[in-house]
Amino acid sequence: MDLLLCDARMWGAEKPVDLRVVDGRLVEIATHADADASRSVAPARASEHRDSDFPDHADRGSAPGAVGHGARAASTYRTIDLAGALVLPGLVDAHCHLDKTLWGGPWVPNTAGNALRDKIAYVQRRRAEFGVPDAERITALLTAMLAAGTTRVRTHTDICPELGLDGFTALATAVDRLEGRITVQQVAFPQFGMLTNPGTVELMDRALRTGAAQVVGGIDPAGVDRDPVRHLDTVFGLALEHDVPIDVHLHDRGTLGAWQFESIIERTLATGMNGRVTIGHGYALGDVDAARRADLIAGSAEAGISLATCAAHDDPVAPLREMHVAGANLALGNDGIRDLWSPYGDGDMMHRAHRLAERAQCYADEDIELALRAATFGGATALGLTDYGLAPGLRADLVAVEADTAAEAVIARASRTLVLCDGEVVAA
Repeated sequence: MDLLLCDARMWGAEKPVDLRVVDGRLVEIATHADADASRSVAPARASEHRDSDFPDHADRGSAPGAVGHGARAASTYRTIDLAGALVLPGLVDAHCHLDKTLWGGPWVPNTAGNALRDKIAYVQRRRAEFGVPDAERITALLTAMLAAGTTRVRTHTDICPELGLDGFTALATAVDRLEGRITVQQVAFPQFGMLTNPGTVELMDRALRTGAAQVVGGIDPAGVDRDPVRHLDTVFGLALEHDVPIDVHLHDRGTLGAWQFESIIERTLATGMNGRVTIGHGYALGDVDAARRADLIAGSAEAGISLATCAAHDDPVAPLREMHVAGANLALGNDGIRDLWSPYGDGDMMHRAHRLAERAQCYADEDIELALRAATFGGATALGLTDYGLAPGLRADLVAVEADTAAEAVIARASRTLVLCDGEVVAA
């Protein structure tokens, strides 16, 4: 049944509105009708669009739509009174590892070392022992994420000769069980090395060719594969051959990490992959001097490269204010969620936005909102979503939260009172 959501406060709008959802799309936004008799909503007209009424995400092509006036008789709708709740677009997890999760299973004490190589080796050695990947656990975690308002996800699925495409199969099974209520992109992720692990490149090609993966991944071209030029040659070659986006983990720090950052920017511009490349973590931005950091951010903005940060552990946090001023896109993700890598994480993107804002020392409302933007519009940009946002005609992925403002929603980690995915109520 189509929906009429009454008495909502859209993110950035000053007055309460009513929202009409038809065939899974947000079709009309109008000034809240106080009359209970008709609850009619006028069509939003393009000529009435006012970007100034909303947050400055209009530059991404996903700004909320116009507020209409007039009247039109309502059809058969299910009416939901939101009682002044704040409405956000569906939350976006732009960087996680669902195939590794132990969610819903028995407690597993974490004995991995603290170093990156220790964690990678620990997961490779013990994942089979704990039945990873497991479609039941992935389904349970996706269900929890959906109930918390996440409707779009990009997950990095491990691929290597020992695992084959098992992780992709488990993820696909879990997503199928949720019957379209959540959208998941899978990255062919060479966690254990790509060039250093013979047979991995061929499997990545197969995963992309068959559609099991929708994104080509990479990991520390220098630190893990120790051949950054050939690593990037391979990653960009696969992306161009299969016409898919790129998402590279870059943990390498300092000048080495910054050089790889620059190399990815150069490759992106040279290959015409502008707007289709994401760098995960990018810890070097927190290590280099201010001038070089500014150059890297400016280069990322020019190439349309997104940075996916997770604000995890004690690793450097993305400079969200500097990126915002420069027009560089910042996305946010949970990273590992209760898995062999780390026992932490709950899959809730509002909690993750809170952590990002706190670690970045955001105190003013406008700065706190940058963290929420990363968990919504920034993630949507990184995932290349064209049907995302709060404008008429876009997919009705909406989250109602108990908060007066977006900043309060982040700080209070506000309760989600209603979650819509593709116009369907999936949590209430």
